[in-house]
Amino acid sequence: MTTSNERLQQQLAFLTEADKLKSVLRATTLCDGSRRENSGEHSWHIALYAMTLAEHSNRPINISRVIKMLLIHDIVEIDAGDVPVHAKHDVAEQEAKEQVAADRLFGLLPDDQRDEFRAIWDEFEAAESDDAIFAKSIDRVQPVISNLETNGGTWPEFNVTPEQLESRVGVKVTRGAPAVWEVLQSRIRAWFGPHKV
Repeated sequence: MTTSNERLQQQLAFLTEADKLKSVLRATTLCDGSRRENSGEHSWHIALYAMTLAEHSNRPINISRVIKMLLIHDIVEIDAGDVPVHAKHDVAEQEAKEQVAADRLFGLLPDDQRDEFRAIWDEFEAAESDDAIFAKSIDRVQPVISNLETNGGTWPEFNVTPEQLESRVGVKVTRGAPAVWEVLQSRIRAWFGPHKV
């Protein structure tokens, strides 16, 4: 049986470990283009996106659950690293790394929270529930906006085409927030017009 002191020590150890997410740099830059964002900033920002854009979900959602998903969805990057959506990588290998990372990181918590956080993370990854579908769609929206705000951002670096954006991003956004993707499409078309990659 875990004492309240042991429980608190486990929770604090998890929170201290989670601080490492702030050191994981992503390909996406800040909207002002001054530097690359880190995964901790990304997680906070998309939680705010979800809270702000919840009314645009095409299905009823529980925004509290969505925010929980978004706050922990990338925690595995502490061990597994961030892989940009447009980078070439072995999907199965990355998923395996993330599963091991989830076991370790959520395993720092008391058993009940370990199981709760892991279930929320697994639900996000599966993207089958309405909450997870919306969370996944919002996770894809924020980097698109950052790239649009920075004149294409990293799209030229990764040789991104409009077709890639549609298949790797648009499909997921449309599943949960089609109105948001519809608005973004006009901006994407406008950017790609003069900037054929």
